[in-house]
Amino acid sequence: MARIAVIGAGMGAMAAAARLAVAGHRVTVYERSATYGGAVGRFEREGFAFDTGPGLLHLPAVYRDLFVKTGKEPLEQCVELAQVDPAVRHVFADGTEVALPNASRGGVASALDEALGAGAGELWSAYLNRARTAWDATRRPLLEEPLRADRQALGRDPYPAVRKSGLLRRRPPTLAEVAHRELGDPRLVALLESSALAYGLDPRSAPAAAAVLPYMEQTFGSWYVRGGMRALAQAVYERCLARKVEFVFGAEVTGVQEKDGRAAGVVLADDDTGAEADFVVSGAPVPALYKDHVLDRQHSDDRPHWQKGPATGRFVLCLALRGARPGDAVHRTVVHAADRSAELEAVLDGRLCDRPTVTVLRPDDPTLHPEGHESVTVTAVVPAGDLWSADSLWSEPGVTERFADRVLEAAAAAVPGLGERLLWREARTPDDTLRETGLRQVPAPALAGAGGDYLSADNRSPLPGLLFAGGFAHPGGGLAHAGMSGALVSGLIVEGADFRGSQ
Repeated sequence: MARIAVIGAGMGAMAAAARLAVAGHRVTVYERSATYGGAVGRFEREGFAFDTGPGLLHLPAVYRDLFVKTGKEPLEQCVELAQVDPAVRHVFADGTEVALPNASRGGVASALDEALGAGAGELWSAYLNRARTAWDATRRPLLEEPLRADRQALGRDPYPAVRKSGLLRRRPPTLAEVAHRELGDPRLVALLESSALAYGLDPRSAPAAAAVLPYMEQTFGSWYVRGGMRALAQAVYERCLARKVEFVFGAEVTGVQEKDGRAAGVVLADDDTGAEADFVVSGAPVPALYKDHVLDRQHSDDRPHWQKGPATGRFVLCLALRGARPGDAVHRTVVHAADRSAELEAVLDGRLCDRPTVTVLRPDDPTLHPEGHESVTVTAVVPAGDLWSADSLWSEPGVTERFADRVLEAAAAAVPGLGERLLWREARTPDDTLRETGLRQVPAPALAGAGGDYLSADNRSPLPGLLFAGGFAHPGGGLAHAGMSGALVSGLIVEGADFRGSQ
């Protein structure tokens, strides 16, 4: 039995902790805040409750596997999980609307034909067929196996882009180039590009392999947990407790102890002696570990790689509405920006755009609001700016409220009579993300292609005995990916060098 210290109580860290405890190890989680869940946060006020992180779950099989491997009670016995149907409604810049059914390729094609014109569904289906090729080529090495020592093994883009006669391609296409070349219709282009932007990716530079993101969602579906995603975090926390994982809240880790060239425990802010351990698992953002000098190995060649690309964050507007949710309301609506190019330019330039793409979530869940009212969450991707400086673009007086006005105006396209129904609103910025997770950035899922630039940090750190879990570690950001990182870390500790991946 090994002693294992876990830094942080985020979803990836807790997933690793539960699995390691089942394997017979003594696991202690040190969390600097007063609660668990990391980025899976919750805001409550006057009987209203809102998810401040992910609002839907894709690839629920990841958490089903976690619960099967760590106890007798399956996931569905611990949380109420339901498919969202339709999966999403899109409101495009020209006013066209389309509602896409959940996990139905044929249904999606029919809906696109009806809304956008004959042939639109066929174009989208052909695109997803090519996306499946990328998924099949990378699913195992990108999601289920430890990151290969040769990062270039995933550096080649597996997306089989359509070749145009007479064109010489000197480099693999970006996602935006694929969208314009293979889809044509600006609304289909917006549909694809928005799927990347939702994860904080710039479609103009992201590899074409980002096709796996809409493929994953439309193939495996979108799921909601009654009580919000916070209920899933609570279920994972309770599973950890049932497996005798110890949690120490209000415990800030300020360093990793080293002995004989390997991790030997953690240093705590309020305890000079620290806590000894045979392994240390860090669920904290990898960049923050180096910025805060938690790790003593500060040489640049020792630092692990983490994703390149724009650093983006999440702006969340929590809306308390008077009046009950209409029966025909759609759970998720994406209201597209009038000018996506201007939006992307602003995000990359560290500015707030005039009219962002927003995602409006209207869950049919009476546990989230007082009777006869409705809780609505609106999110937009924004520049993260400096990842941890005390000063940020949100520091200027009035910036948050002015941007909230723009977000609210966009959301009105998804919620009729929004202005008249509004009781109050609460805005949350990347500054709140910094306070809760240690970084303003929300990490994107790892992607193949682009020479490996969109891969995340290896779960194995440069210091033996220290492993990384969570959104900045392989296989990257997102609720499902966090659960995968926990499975990989536990496998590396339990099986060691013989571990070849999750089964």
